[in-house]
Amino acid sequence: MDTQALAAFLEVADAASFTRAAERLHLSQPAISKRLKSLEDEIGQRLFDRVGRSVLLTDAGHSLLPYARRALQTVEDGRRALSQLSAKVSGRLSIGTSHHIGLHRLPPMLKRFVLEFPDVDLDLHFMDSEDACEAVLAGKLELGIVTLPLQPLPNLESRIVWPDPLAVIVAPSHPLAQRKRVKLEDLAKHPAVLPDEDTYTHRIIRAELEARGVEPRVRLATNYLETLKMLAAIGLGWSVLPESMIDDSVVRVPVSGFAPHRDLGWVRHTGRAVSGPARALMGLLSP
Repeated sequence: MDTQALAAFLEVADAASFTRAAERLHLSQPAISKRLKSLEDEIGQRLFDRVGRSVLLTDAGHSLLPYARRALQTVEDGRRALSQLSAKVSGRLSIGTSHHIGLHRLPPMLKRFVLEFPDVDLDLHFMDSEDACEAVLAGKLELGIVTLPLQPLPNLESRIVWPDPLAVIVAPSHPLAQRKRVKLEDLAKHPAVLPDEDTYTHRIIRAELEARGVEPRVRLATNYLETLKMLAAIGLGWSVLPESMIDDSVVRVPVSGFAPHRDLGWVRHTGRAVSGPARALMGLLSP
């Protein structure tokens, strides 16, 4: 079977949409449809039902799905294994990273990487850390450079690259801005703007608060730390941000007994071959 057709099949199955699958593969929608038609003709079965705007797998599609995943993962593992046989570091490297890491941590590393390894084709995806970990586990990405999970995930090796202490911040006009020390109970009386509850960062903050019996009044949640900083800066509520993001637009509030911390680093699938490009980047990222 044509691996490009299988890749199109998997993207449509995962996205439940021809349009989103085309965007992810950087193809036109007719090109996606053509690849799927070729695959359906080859196996003699229809793989999707189109009901209104919904795209649903047929029984044949459900049956093919795990085999298609394994086939593409095997091909990708073979490509990565072959890349290690050459002294020249080249080929494609698929990476997923969060917007915060991609903007604030990765640029110097990637600049050095592309200068040292110009023959590597970087395939960089910006996404939530949780989604990047899932994509690595699913074999869609080789590396995730992310906020590391609180607890180790099965089949996922991780390595800390950047310890990332967090701090409570408020607007300069906030009632707590001029306090030299604030009790956690006093902080909880004011509304908060925090990372979305599905993120690792939210879970880290929540675990710290729950350990001290405090329930925050969350006014608004979002995945983007830059947005949280802006919302806190205009006085919408207190927030928790990496210390590295604090500037004159916000004020750090020392809170007694509250010192949340997260770790940033890389993750890879323990059951997959490591390509030469991935090994090179992991070496640059090693402290």
